[in-house]
Amino acid sequence: MSELTLFLLRVGFLVLLWVFIFIVVYSLRSDLFASRITRLQQQGSPSPTPSAAPATPPSSRAAAPAASPDAATTVTTMGRGSRTAPAAARAASRLVVTGGPRAGLEVDLPSTGLTIGRSSSAGLQVKDDYTSSNHARLVLDGDAWRIEDLGSTNGTFVAGRRVTGSSPASPGVELRIGTTTFELRR
Repeated sequence: MSELTLFLLRVGFLVLLWVFIFIVVYSLRSDLFASRITRLQQQGSPSPTPSAAPATPPSSRAAAPAASPDAATTVTTMGRGSRTAPAAARAASRLVVTGGPRAGLEVDLPSTGLTIGRSSSAGLQVKDDYTSSNHARLVLDGDAWRIEDLGSTNGTFVAGRRVTGSSPASPGVELRIGTTTFELRR
């Protein structure tokens, strides 16, 4: 081989090595720090609200425009005197994080369900080493909520018992995903 060919092979190998190093550093950065929120996620996902946030009056909440089908389910469109709210909305309308990295966070439960996991596409993103990308999903089944494990490695627990497939999730009962605990509330 000529010196030029050997030199080009060395430079090519060095460039390839640096590409791998940048890929590893980028992966570590995205695991250690918060993931980026794309414009679609900002507009399309229901925003979790901290429990300490001031409550908005019902009239302004009903007039707020919805950004997506999921967000539309969190807006009350019934009149003030209406008593035709579905039983599921009276049974549980919020998911509260009671322990873990996001303790104190309250999320309105959309009637279309809520996915919980580490992925940025999850409805409720939990940064926990023991949580899968798409770990579990809360689903409205008739007038009651059910939690489904989505094939997670470490499991989903309801009142200390591991969920296999789907399990009822009643208000006030502890739900645990990784090291984070949740509770459905009215």
